[in-house]
Amino acid sequence: MRPDLLSLLLLAAAMGKASVPGCKLELQKMTPFTMDGDFVLGVINLAHTRVVYPVLDFRDPPKPARCEGFQIRYYRDILAIMFAIEEINQNQHLLPNLTLGFRFMDSCFSEVVALQEILQLMSGRNRTVPNYKCEAHLTLAGFIGETFSSVSEVMARILGVFKIPQSLVCVMPPVDIYEKDDGNLSFQISISAQHPMLSDKLHFPSFLRIYPAATLLPWAIAQFLHHFNWTWVGILFSNADITSLQSQKLRQEVVENGGCVAFLEKIDDRYPSERLVKVAEVIHQSSASVIVCLCFKMHLKPILELHSLRNISAKVWVFSASFAVDPHMFTRESWRLLNGSLVFIGTTSDIPHFTNFLYNIWPSAHPRDSFAKLFWEKAFGCQWEGQNLTHTVTEDNIIPCTGEEDLKALDPAIFQLNDLSGTHHAYLAVYVYAHALHNMISDRLMEDTFGLYTKIHNIKPWQVLHYLKVVHFETESKEEVYFDENGDVPAVFDILNIQIHPDDTYEVIKVGRYDAREAPGDEISLNITAILWNQNNQMPHSICSESCPVGYRRSARLGQPTCCFDCTPCTSGEIANETDTTECWTCPEDQWPNENRDKCLPKDIEFLSYQEPLGASLAAVAIILSLATILILFIFYLFQDTPIVRANNRGLSYLLLCSLSLCFLCSLTFVGFPMKFTCMIRQPAFGIIFTVSVSCILAKTVTVIIAFKAVNPHNQLRKWVGPKIPNLIIIICSLIQLVICTYWISSHPSFPEYNTRSESGKIIVECNDGLTILFYCMLGYMGFLAIISFIVAFLARTLPDNFNETKFISFSMLVFVSVWLSFIPTYLSTQGKYMVAVEIFSILSSGAGLLFLIFLPKCYIILLHPQMNTKEHLVGKSRKRK
Repeated sequence: MRPDLLSLLLLAAAMGKASVPGCKLELQKMTPFTMDGDFVLGVINLAHTRVVYPVLDFRDPPKPARCEGFQIRYYRDILAIMFAIEEINQNQHLLPNLTLGFRFMDSCFSEVVALQEILQLMSGRNRTVPNYKCEAHLTLAGFIGETFSSVSEVMARILGVFKIPQSLVCVMPPVDIYEKDDGNLSFQISISAQHPMLSDKLHFPSFLRIYPAATLLPWAIAQFLHHFNWTWVGILFSNADITSLQSQKLRQEVVENGGCVAFLEKIDDRYPSERLVKVAEVIHQSSASVIVCLCFKMHLKPILELHSLRNISAKVWVFSASFAVDPHMFTRESWRLLNGSLVFIGTTSDIPHFTNFLYNIWPSAHPRDSFAKLFWEKAFGCQWEGQNLTHTVTEDNIIPCTGEEDLKALDPAIFQLNDLSGTHHAYLAVYVYAHALHNMISDRLMEDTFGLYTKIHNIKPWQVLHYLKVVHFETESKEEVYFDENGDVPAVFDILNIQIHPDDTYEVIKVGRYDAREAPGDEISLNITAILWNQNNQMPHSICSESCPVGYRRSARLGQPTCCFDCTPCTSGEIANETDTTECWTCPEDQWPNENRDKCLPKDIEFLSYQEPLGASLAAVAIILSLATILILFIFYLFQDTPIVRANNRGLSYLLLCSLSLCFLCSLTFVGFPMKFTCMIRQPAFGIIFTVSVSCILAKTVTVIIAFKAVNPHNQLRKWVGPKIPNLIIIICSLIQLVICTYWISSHPSFPEYNTRSESGKIIVECNDGLTILFYCMLGYMGFLAIISFIVAFLARTLPDNFNETKFISFSMLVFVSVWLSFIPTYLSTQGKYMVAVEIFSILSSGAGLLFLIFLPKCYIILLHPQMNTKEHLVGKSRKRK
């Protein structure tokens, strides 16, 4: 659609069809607030807050609508623009020899009124001729737009249409000169419109704003909540598009920062009381101590009044810039609930000398200021003679205005100087235009930039817009001002603290700042000591569940947000060295958690060592038994020619004693730090040596049987008498065990192993037996020989003799078999060094049983009863029986 056609359609939509009576909106005429200059800024903002339409009967003549609700708060923004222009005009370094002016039109917070007035300013001379300007020498540099997004959107759309110049001349009545509009007014700067859609350069190509966009505030508030570790918060938002959008964005940001939203409620003062009571009940029952309110003060008012009845004061309110600090809106009780509240507003700084300027606003000093008298009436409660500006003073109670009233006698609160957010940005907007125009005029390369030389009074909109987009300057307070690619300024917010004193006076103190330009993590700077909190001046905690200490992990509660959890101790072998962790970490295999489960400590290395009592005791017993065996061997050697030594196969006794001594000594290989060599030989050595011992016992038993059975000359066993049978038994039996152990060592030898799984907090250094079945084969074969020896000895126990060795062999083998049968379940039920100790104990006890039950009775006779160590005594009994 052609831009000029679109503008006409927009104008028709705003003004209605002229041919239809009553459809055209006409406002009560008020002289615009103007100031002349070489460059003129069009300013469309609100001074009044509503348009009042007359109630007419169809027979009444049409009457114009009028604007009502004059607000000093917004008039202060207009004065800030005028103050900035006067400063710039007096500045010899900014726009030298050139002046700025402005034309202010009151939008009355109405999109239709704003559209009418923007078309009127574009046309000039109080005439509305779309697409034409009626003043040949009016150089409008641009617009300073509305405060509110809804009105700014309408302005931005109509101004964006005129971005492309048109060349057409038409002649209107002779008294007026009409020139084709070259698009001088196709852009605007808004001082506080926040709606994010205005950042869309496709639909709003010429819209710039000096106030951060609404989508940037939720991120700043979320970072602020995260800074205080407030993870459990409630959110209230007004029934408006922009606050609804902010609330959803804030909820998303809170969750991404690890927090949770306890409730999300929409409020409006026009809602039924039942709904407002329900919202108040939700806030009351919630454990959240911090409530973020993205709402307007009139919407929050009924909620606070309901809370004041419950005497609830332990909440911290965090407000957005849409909440204007105004104690007159609330009751005393509800206002005090806001003590300690925090407010995010666009960054502001002091405007030097502005306060003095405010106290010199005399109607006589500013005759072109059409709002000065309105301000005077509202400030002093008077009325100008012959005028009816406010329509609020009755004839019976008229206080005439003289213009000589003392401004300094006014309460400073009337100007609301505690919140200069909008005023500061209006002030900055003028300086943005001034610097852009200054850069454009100072640029000697304009001809190269635009392809032609442009006269000052013939500037084009795209030229000014070009310099506006790239403007970058620093204010007197060292604040950088520039726009990004979307025409937005960086997200920089001041954090204010509402401090209400016991005498009901209050202050709004700047306690911090959020600056998105800083490095991540450094965006927020706060003066914590300057903050006054509501409850005993103690910083509140707003969490659903207390923080989990180290050594614990979060355990989610079923059906509740992630911020509501239980703290569960880490399981065995795990640690948590951070608070509020959702999982525990397993320690490395060689480490183990400390008592608090917050760090991993090296595990205790455990093995059966000589330094500990158990290992030392077993080693001592093994040495003592070995020495005792050697002693017995020495005794047998000294008394080798005695009958009792010769009668029991002296050679087998020597071999048995030597093998038993080695059995006791081989148990020492089980004590000490396991090494590859000791692990590899200890079990096979024990098995082979014990097999030799048991084979000797079996050979001795068979020898005794043959000796007694071969007494008869006709017995066939006589030819087996001699050393052949014992030697053959020992060799064959030992050879089988040797084969088993050789295969074991060659194929699956034992090796040292660090066992980190068997016992908590310990590393057991042990010998891994490799193929365990071979260990049990070795042990089983040895047990098989022992059982055969026991059976043979038991059967031979009744052989006639005063000293029948088979009796002692039976008892010894019974002990031997019993020890090793009990060894298996005991061995399997123990771990670590105690498993080794069990095996050593079995070796020593079984060996001691063989030693003492077989050889101790013989030593007793040899040493204590030598008279019994005679051949007659040994065989006498058998002869008597014959």
